[in-house]
Amino acid sequence: MTNVTQNRPLSPHLTVWRPTITYVMSIVHRITGVALYAGTLLVAVWLVAAASGQENFDWVNGLFGSFLGRLVLIGYTWALMHHMLGGLRHFVWDTGHGLGKYVSRKFGWLTLAGSLTLTVLIWIAGYAMRF
Repeated sequence: MTNVTQNRPLSPHLTVWRPTITYVMSIVHRITGVALYAGTLLVAVWLVAAASGQENFDWVNGLFGSFLGRLVLIGYTWALMHHMLGGLRHFVWDTGHGLGKYVSRKFGWLTLAGSLTLTVLIWIAGYAMRF
């Protein structure tokens, strides 16, 4: 009896594949989904602090208002926008549209550009509403 595994062709390793925008956006979509779970915990912490008194609320607001806190909140905003646009991209694909090579690449770049643009616009609007 011969060893069947020695005669099978091997699957290409990751080093063979050149990253394309479509598969990078697919991976980032999954990562942003996980990040949204963590970010939602931050929203829950903020709500619990708001419900538990002014001192706790001020402490959490101070934490979120720090440089690191704002960086995390900007990242959360971007993850939310990117995941939303990636979900819309997948919704369009589910209808059978946009599956061509060039159109799917454009969708990938539009998802990235759109998420960055929306994040900047949301934060500009947020700062504008403070004054």
